[in-house]
Amino acid sequence: MTPATNPSPDSGEVTLTLNEVASQSLARGAVGIALLHVERAWTGSGSWDTAQAHIRRVVAGQVDAADHAGLYYGAPAVAFLLHAAADRHPRYRAAGQTLDEHVLRLARRRLASAAARTDRGEFATFAEYDLFYGLSGIGALLLRLHPDSDELAGILRYVVTLAIRPRHEDGVELPGWWVAHDPDEILLTSGGHANFGMAHGAAGLLSLIALAKLRGCVVEDQHEAIAVLTGWFDRWRQDGPDGPWWPQWITREELREGRPAHAHPGRASWCYGTVGIARAQQLAALAAEDPRRQLAAEHALAASLTGTQLDRITEPGLCHGIAGVYQTAYRASRDARGPALAHRLPALADRLALHARSFGDDKDGDEADAAGLLTGRAGVGLALETARHSTPTHTGWDACLLIT
Repeated sequence: MTPATNPSPDSGEVTLTLNEVASQSLARGAVGIALLHVERAWTGSGSWDTAQAHIRRVVAGQVDAADHAGLYYGAPAVAFLLHAAADRHPRYRAAGQTLDEHVLRLARRRLASAAARTDRGEFATFAEYDLFYGLSGIGALLLRLHPDSDELAGILRYVVTLAIRPRHEDGVELPGWWVAHDPDEILLTSGGHANFGMAHGAAGLLSLIALAKLRGCVVEDQHEAIAVLTGWFDRWRQDGPDGPWWPQWITREELREGRPAHAHPGRASWCYGTVGIARAQQLAALAAEDPRRQLAAEHALAASLTGTQLDRITEPGLCHGIAGVYQTAYRASRDARGPALAHRLPALADRLALHARSFGDDKDGDEADAAGLLTGRAGVGLALETARHSTPTHTGWDACLLIT
């Protein structure tokens, strides 16, 4: 395993093979598959020989530590995997610590780039701040591995700034995490949008700073940032017959009108739906010691787990499907003030097992899309391990979802 560091005019650009790129993807590639086998080895559902064989596939080539790396790709993703196995196999700890140095340097470069973008007066982007490839994801990793680091403190200050410093353009106040690009290449948002979701939006930002507060990692104005973000969700909360819900994002027109264009919620999901948003608000309530908000968040989450809502879920995966819903509800139930969420877990587990059959009986799966973490077998398998054992994960793999 050799880290391929940031290209420079002196060193020349590092070129990775397609296999090397796929091997270090947590989202769709070998890192997620290896993580599943490590978790199975911990629970006794699999063997450490199998887990180590999958880890060797990940680290066989160069590991990308260039500026486009993030929690779901490259050095941070591989470090996340190695530390998941390090307690049982300490020899992975040294390799993980080597990658940690590259991750810390990456964090410093990314923070400098974000500061330069701010100085230029440009909008933020998903790639700069989100969970998958941005600073929130790197922050989630550092919160787990290096909670006392200056780099994590810098990321927390960055997120706080996005939350409490709005942008003003043409007489309109836009939140600091407003992006000028579309949420998806086939979903156009004239003038950009403000994203609400866990993967790319306000819920992810809120979860990161709330989790940091709960673990004693606090920077100036963090409490204010939590209040601003929870206030944003209060402002855009919609109430329907199936309970509270929030839009996936809002456009400039919707911001001006003060209401979302859609009259009904999207499907329940971790990445964009009420499930992830409610968990973020529950974490924020715990961080702010606000029992009223906590109960409201738990009520919203429980309401989204009814049969009518769950019948709309057609995918098994973590990102958009039942696996992400189950894992998020499981984590929320462990912090809940009442039993309502825990009571819904058995029915969710049954749905998860039913949806998982769509992948067939192949547990390893070499096809990246079918086998990966976010939409493939690896993510579903990890959620199934939680459901089967009814205990917190041994690897802490769901830290990459910002739900714990």
